[in-house]
Amino acid sequence: MFDPDYDSFLQVLSAGSLSAAARALRLSPASLSKRLTRLEDRLGVRLLHRTTRRLALTEAGRDLHDTLNQTRGMLQAVEDRIAGRGTSIAGRLRMTAPTSFGRMHLAPCLPAFLLQHPQIDLTLDLTDQFVDLLASDYDLAIRVTANVPVSLVGHRLATSGRVLCASPAYLASNGVPATLADLRGHRLLAADGQLPWHLAGPGGSTVHDGISHVRTNSSELVRELALDGCGIALRSLWDVAPALKSGALVRVLPIFAGSHDAAIFAMHPPTPLLNARLRAMIDHLALALDQRIDRC
Repeated sequence: MFDPDYDSFLQVLSAGSLSAAARALRLSPASLSKRLTRLEDRLGVRLLHRTTRRLALTEAGRDLHDTLNQTRGMLQAVEDRIAGRGTSIAGRLRMTAPTSFGRMHLAPCLPAFLLQHPQIDLTLDLTDQFVDLLASDYDLAIRVTANVPVSLVGHRLATSGRVLCASPAYLASNGVPATLADLRGHRLLAADGQLPWHLAGPGGSTVHDGISHVRTNSSELVRELALDGCGIALRSLWDVAPALKSGALVRVLPIFAGSHDAAIFAMHPPTPLLNARLRAMIDHLALALDQRIDRC
């Protein structure tokens, strides 16, 4: 449907590197590089900053990428409608989700969806790294957050209550904090970007800042460190409910909890028409996750 140079440009961004894209297109890296240069020369702008290690979109490149993705989606929707495939739930669906949440809660939801829609070609990548949906080939991202970026569309799937917690062993050795101010004398545990903590309490909303005792990009590691007595963490109930029930973790400062704005969202780039497979997945997860998370 596209100019071959456009297809090459999108394939490079989807694959993440020239070499991977060249293999997918059955071209040599040199030939693919010439296609990109030809497209840049034709448009009179630089679309990509290319180094031996990474590719980065320029402002013009991002504009072209977003426009081509929207145009491709519109063309696909027209073809589906004309061919009578408007309600067909089939084809490729690429998703990304946080590692722990994906393993604990997304994975149990997927078999029923795949059984109902066997023609879906599903990819689910689990990572605690931020994925830029506007510069990648993912269709959907599951995120636990209080804010949906203005550049994306968010569908609220379930609430995400969060509590302060620690192991009994840690509290026995370091004392039990009686006020938020007491947290300054304790070891805090949080993944990158999770501090400051936004909390809700009897007096309304408050913010507690600090430095994590261990720096990590993994929320799973934060949970394990808390279980092993390394400090106090602010964790989602979907993550620590079993540990709280067994006594492996106990709540700290129970009159405080994470901000009530935090929720589990399905996010995707803006699109003039949500395709059937994406709508089916969002609807399925909204029902399945709401039931699972409510039990936590």
